[in-house]
Amino acid sequence: MKARTAGRHFRDSLKSISRNGWMTFASVSAVTVTLLLVGVFVMIMMNLNKVADDLERDVEIKVYVELTADEASVTTLQENIKNIPGVSELTYATKGEELKKLVMDFGEDLELFEQENPLHNVFYVKAKNPQETEKVAKEIDQLDNTFEVSYGEGKIEKLFSALNMGRNVGIVLILALLFTAMFLISNTIRITIVARRRDIEIMKLVGATNWFIRIPFILEGMWLGILGAILPITLVTVLYYNLYNALQPKLESGNLFNLLEFSPFIYQLNGLILLMGVLIGVWGSFMSVRKFLRV
Repeated sequence: MKARTAGRHFRDSLKSISRNGWMTFASVSAVTVTLLLVGVFVMIMMNLNKVADDLERDVEIKVYVELTADEASVTTLQENIKNIPGVSELTYATKGEELKKLVMDFGEDLELFEQENPLHNVFYVKAKNPQETEKVAKEIDQLDNTFEVSYGEGKIEKLFSALNMGRNVGIVLILALLFTAMFLISNTIRITIVARRRDIEIMKLVGATNWFIRIPFILEGMWLGILGAILPITLVTVLYYNLYNALQPKLESGNLFNLLEFSPFIYQLNGLILLMGVLIGVWGSFMSVRKFLRV
């Protein structure tokens, strides 16, 4: 396409938006509402997914070493655990360190056990894939000098099942919302094109090619998508900024999980909203003008 022709298409698309004021307003409003809903929902689901990842990363295996195991046996056990393919982190704590933790958590009365410490030396193990915690725990349990392997059996399976279900439901809802947005926006854009079907028919009859007719409408759909994305981007940014500043300090004090960092997450989300607006606008215009090109 020649630069002169491209420039003409851009000018025609902008003039069309200004000439069809009410139709443009209706299309931009539809884009704005749907993108705002999608943006807020994606913001929530991405943070819920972050919470799920944090909970999964906190899952660990606690390996109690036999009381009769000497230092060499403990070293051998440590090497054997490291050699298991699914292990990502391995931390060793002596029974003295374990007793200090209990004293800090439950009070100084437990210091009486310092004379004769009944606790075990412990290995804390994390799996590369938290979903394989049970598999890794069973492999560790087969090693020599392990007294007990604890990983929350019966509980983490329910946790992982709930997290996976939440992720799947979130994906389905986002896809359903995107499909609804595409349907509403394309129908709104179609109304604006229907009002100008005679112009399309006349251009077709005088010899204009399909793409010569189609490009200004596609560009118009792109402008509508960009205009419709401005308000959702602004509102989502303000909303997340206030939520992040209000909730993050409280979450950090609890040491449970954190929200996604305001930056770069908000820029990624805004880029996604803008991209969705452009793609939906272009797609809606392309599909809507196609039927009127058959003269």
